[in-house]
Amino acid sequence: MNYNINAMYFSPTGTTERAVKKIAAELSLNFESKDINYIDFTPLSVRSRMVRFNADDIVIFGVPVYAGRVPNVLLNYINSVKSSGALAVAVVLYGNRNYDDALIELRDILDSNGFKVIAACAFVGEHSFSEMLAKDRPDETDLNMAGSFAKQIFNKITGLSEFSSVSVEGNRPYRSYYKPKDGKGNPVDIRKVTPRTNSNCTDCKLCAKVCPMGSIDYKNVSLLTGICIKCGACIKKCPVSAKYYDDENYLRHKHELEDELTIRKNPELFL
Repeated sequence: MNYNINAMYFSPTGTTERAVKKIAAELSLNFESKDINYIDFTPLSVRSRMVRFNADDIVIFGVPVYAGRVPNVLLNYINSVKSSGALAVAVVLYGNRNYDDALIELRDILDSNGFKVIAACAFVGEHSFSEMLAKDRPDETDLNMAGSFAKQIFNKITGLSEFSSVSVEGNRPYRSYYKPKDGKGNPVDIRKVTPRTNSNCTDCKLCAKVCPMGSIDYKNVSLLTGICIKCGACIKKCPVSAKYYDDENYLRHKHELEDELTIRKNPELFL
């Protein structure tokens, strides 16, 4: 059977995008497909469009892990993506701490939306809070694993006539969203933490363009008009390092992660 290869992802800083695109590219080569359909639903405007897949589609579907789960701001949109028997590969990307229940949650959502989730994986990417933690990942070693994984997926698809949902690591009911702790070990809520803007700003508007929530005011980029999900896009993509966080609890947590999570974690693959 000839399949349409689709790469669908939310990736504010490009890490999830790299893993998803690598798997899609290798699958496309194996199936000798001419084109890959890319659906980047990072921009807010894209998430207003309805998407549906059919039995002749394979969808590589990727999201980052936020607080150990699928980002809750994406749940309504992801649940609107429907399928009539398309095959799917569930991909989550986390910042070297833990993907907790994000992968099983994404697998379950895709299952309930009519996909046949035949494979799943958890890759490591540079943490959204940091430029040190899992720096530059997914790197060449990770992407080589993604390529090999795609070949295994191809062999599974071509070797079977019926598919059941792949088993993955995780808990039901899902664990609560992960919360950082203050200096006394008490959980803290950093959801209302917002980025600041320093005098380096040249008003290039890039931060407003890359914010996946559309929350940075285009006329005055120092103002926030909506929520901040701490994706790191405005900070990491600013050409003059004008965006930053100064919240005490946020910075403590960031430094704790950088100090404690120094052991390299490898991708986890499920077929």
